[in-house]
Amino acid sequence: MLEEWGLAIEPLQRLAVIVRGADTACLDLAPEAAGLLAASLGQSRMYADDLEQLKAGMALYDAFYRWCRDATDEPHNWPATKSGKAS
Repeated sequence: MLEEWGLAIEPLQRLAVIVRGADTACLDLAPEAAGLLAASLGQSRMYADDLEQLKAGMALYDAFYRWCRDATDEPHNWPATKSGKAS
């Protein structure tokens, strides 16, 4: 889909691999795939309404995208940096 729409930017390509791993249970494609799968399955148990689940899922995917775009090189040390933080 990224190639078809000409969206060959690195953060989306990285996210696509994570999503592919989570969607196909090929969790070795990206270390983050298992986390996305776990969060998605958890959300499916939290929301009976599909539109509510979609809304929550959009926030989840936005967060994964922002990580792909801004935070892949950030170590797990605190305090976290806020580069690219939306106002």
